[in-house]
Amino acid sequence: MRRFPGLAVVLLVGVSVAVGGCVPVVVGGAALGVNAATQERGLGGAVSDAEVQAQINHLWLQHSDRLISRLDMTVDEGRVLLTGRALDEAMRADAARLAWQARGTREVFNEIVIDPSDALQQSAADRWISTRLRTALIADPAVQSNNFSIVTVNNIVYLIGRARSRPELDAVLLNARGIPNVRNVVSYVRV
Repeated sequence: MRRFPGLAVVLLVGVSVAVGGCVPVVVGGAALGVNAATQERGLGGAVSDAEVQAQINHLWLQHSDRLISRLDMTVDEGRVLLTGRALDEAMRADAARLAWQARGTREVFNEIVIDPSDALQQSAADRWISTRLRTALIADPAVQSNNFSIVTVNNIVYLIGRARSRPELDAVLLNARGIPNVRNVVSYVRV
């Protein structure tokens, strides 16, 4: 039997919070567990990816709190997609180097852009694009939306995950390209 140490921690925290009377947290945790279990990678894959992400977050935080505040990552089956706005090339390179140090990292896709500005307005526009795409995928009967992670930076949509078939991936890409103001769609989705 395979053990999931991260799952035990999540369940333990959820139970202890429930005893304290915070039932919505447990319900939310259960929903996340159901979401992970219904993904193509399964619950074990989701837990492993969460462990990789936690390791990278720890490495980034030890190196510089600016990595955490300006950059983001998505982990899918050990494949790490790095996004965000770095202050300079050194920050971009450090983020990738540290991501490779996490146990369980299989690939790193470095899509971090160099942009020292604050870009608050652009971040809001990017979140809007990601939200519209997520909504479109949920509504599309040809797509199992929870198999796809979506990140948008500077109006470029980055996708990672696993499609059940080529037609499903084509439907996801069509939905992404149909959203106003999307400049490009970059797919790291496996079929």
